[in-house]
Amino acid sequence: MNSSKPSLFAARWLAVPAAALLFTACASTSTTTTSTQAPATPVKVKVFVAAMFEIGKNTGDRAGEFQYWYERYWKDAKPIAVPGALQPVYCNADGVCGSVLGMGKVNSSSSMQAILLNPQFDFSQSYYVISGVAGTPPSRGTIGEVSWATWLVDYDLGHRWAPEENKPGEPTFMPRKGYEEYRRFKLNPDLVSWAMKLSADTPLKDSDSARKYRLRYPDAAARRAPFVGTGTHMTGDTFFHGPGMSKQAQYIAKLYGADDYVITEMEAAAITLVIKRTHGSDRVMSLRGAVNFDQGNPKETTLQHLDPAPGETAGGFAETVENIELVGSRVVDHIVANWTKWSGGVPKP
Repeated sequence: MNSSKPSLFAARWLAVPAAALLFTACASTSTTTTSTQAPATPVKVKVFVAAMFEIGKNTGDRAGEFQYWYERYWKDAKPIAVPGALQPVYCNADGVCGSVLGMGKVNSSSSMQAILLNPQFDFSQSYYVISGVAGTPPSRGTIGEVSWATWLVDYDLGHRWAPEENKPGEPTFMPRKGYEEYRRFKLNPDLVSWAMKLSADTPLKDSDSARKYRLRYPDAAARRAPFVGTGTHMTGDTFFHGPGMSKQAQYIAKLYGADDYVITEMEAAAITLVIKRTHGSDRVMSLRGAVNFDQGNPKETTLQHLDPAPGETAGGFAETVENIELVGSRVVDHIVANWTKWSGGVPKP
């Protein structure tokens, strides 16, 4: 990075502390050079886990979004090369597969499409866990929480203008007509219910640094210990920040008839659109862990929070990426262990 403020340019959607982002940028923008081996027959994929980045290697170093998944399911798996995808796919004998797709809507969705269309895999009955870190408004969530999406909303599709060019206090966003099927996705309520039923009581990790950081915020939700919840996940390439932008995200969620906006992220709506066009979206899950708030506390400006001084980041990143896998693996393992009941579609909760 040439900028003296790398977090302004390498930022992962309100999610990753600046140091982690620098590692992430390197890890997520190059394809693997590892030797790969194609399966003799198509792999019957029962569950596909999609992460967006990894920091360094898949195991043995600082964990990003993929490492805990990899260590649980694919330590002995051979990488399967997929032309057009950022990283190879890994599969185990139980039909659990996964890959690092890349950050942002274009990066991740193009990788997902390449994988879905590759004849080495059979996705005809697959479930999907779109997994990663994210941000949360302090009025709705806290550092270390894990959230299953009820709705995915595209933050970017629409018209925007500068606040000073608008009537005071009115929204500076208007949806673009004709994009109704692209800008919001209601995920299968039965699948969301199953996810919560199986994972709501998961013991979650926490850290002293995250506990201390939460106390900077007066909101009761922000001061909570990590928990498993649900709500609307807002997908956007724009790294919005501050109470005004957070309010606008909530406005868009309500404008589209979705649930409360609780998570900011960069990929899920785009990935879901790709899956929907090929196999439908009834088996899609979006799972995010909050590693940052989408705005500063009352004693700091938005720019101060966006580009924090050393030692002023939220903390809890390492614990959150582990929490995501702890929560998500409960659902993955249940589906695989009960495949005869799940292969034909989501059972009634």
